[in-house]
Amino acid sequence: MLSALAVGFLVFGAAAGALYYALRPDILRIAVGPPGSDDYKVVQAMADAFGSESRSIRLLPIKTDGAVESLALLGAGKADLAVGRGDLDMPAEAQTVAVVRKNFAVLWAPSGLAGKGSKRKQSPKIKEIADLAGKRVGVIGRTPVNAALLRVILSASGVEVGKVTVTHFGTDQIEELARDPSLDAFMAVGPLDSKITADAVAATARTRGEPKFLAVETSEAIALRHPRYESEEIPPSVFNADPAWPGDKVETLSVSHLIVARKSLSEATVAAFFRQLFAVRQAIARQVPGAAHITKPDLEKDTELPVHRGAAAVIDGNERTFLDRYGDYFWFGLLLLSGVGSAAAWLRRYLNRDEREDNTSHRARILAMVSSARAAESNQELLGLQREADLIIAETLECYDDGAIEQEELAAFGLVLDLLTNAIAERRAALQPASFETVRGVATLPRG
Repeated sequence: MLSALAVGFLVFGAAAGALYYALRPDILRIAVGPPGSDDYKVVQAMADAFGSESRSIRLLPIKTDGAVESLALLGAGKADLAVGRGDLDMPAEAQTVAVVRKNFAVLWAPSGLAGKGSKRKQSPKIKEIADLAGKRVGVIGRTPVNAALLRVILSASGVEVGKVTVTHFGTDQIEELARDPSLDAFMAVGPLDSKITADAVAATARTRGEPKFLAVETSEAIALRHPRYESEEIPPSVFNADPAWPGDKVETLSVSHLIVARKSLSEATVAAFFRQLFAVRQAIARQVPGAAHITKPDLEKDTELPVHRGAAAVIDGNERTFLDRYGDYFWFGLLLLSGVGSAAAWLRRYLNRDEREDNTSHRARILAMVSSARAAESNQELLGLQREADLIIAETLECYDDGAIEQEELAAFGLVLDLLTNAIAERRAALQPASFETVRGVATLPRG
């Protein structure tokens, strides 16, 4: 009895522990930076949204100096997720979870300001990327990946990279960029609705004349050779409506800004994060407009960075259910509990073997007492047998309460006890003298 109760408590405790483990939220460390950037604001809004409701995933942002440090922390196992551009050197374990935004390469050259009173429209000196040989290009953003992207474009366009001088400007140096007369062309990399890009185009137009947007005509070939880039088009009037900048669609390259996860991060955890992210995307976009650019990765495209299996399962609708993931563990647990129960029962029987032997000897003794009861010569002998039977009954019930004997053994003991009880009752009745009164009738004869 006590062993069964102990096993019950064990099963209940294991079930409660498994339920707590399954329902407790997972805390994911996400590396992002620098503080104050659009990426950091988006991630902080995500963390707030995840924490404000009862969700299975919580985020712990880790501040970094930029995407390079964020990815380094991911590679070192000090972060579970990281935000970075797809053309950076990714850790071997990194896999895509979501696209934060697409950054478009925008190249333009000034047409020059017309003379005072002149109605003639200036013609730009640089009309295509091939004309950049021997020129100087101002690149917005101090990250080296922007210059690396420019080198890829120049090389694919037949321009010797060493003949183009690159000067970096910070995102807070737009006016300095526009007023620098030594620059022949400009480059920005960011989303199409980027205020930085739009401000830069407008600033150079004020100081250097109407922009001439340079098409990357080899974008498809570049995308084939470098899967981290995609061939895209800049739509007309995206930077200005009147006059239209650009006046027509412009072919270019894009590079995705990604949320990446370690490959070893479990499928269920990444799937839960992915579902929560797109559940709160619209809500956080009202606080941080940049969140509106978050999209699902395209599983059909042959990209350099594979999509994490957890995100892919949700996108494809092949996500495994709770039973699919843990069904084998449940069956194993049941088998294990069954084995533990069997082992406990065997151990209990082994430890109580002496008491079971006593119970067997008690049954044999009672059977012998049955014969003694039937041959008893007096009520005193029967009373002695009854007292001995009472002691045996007390010991047997104590063994049953301790779990030393089973219900079946107790039932067998009851059968022989019934035999003894019947034998004693029958013999006691036989020894009792018959009390009867003989009444003799006297016949009275009638008188004549």
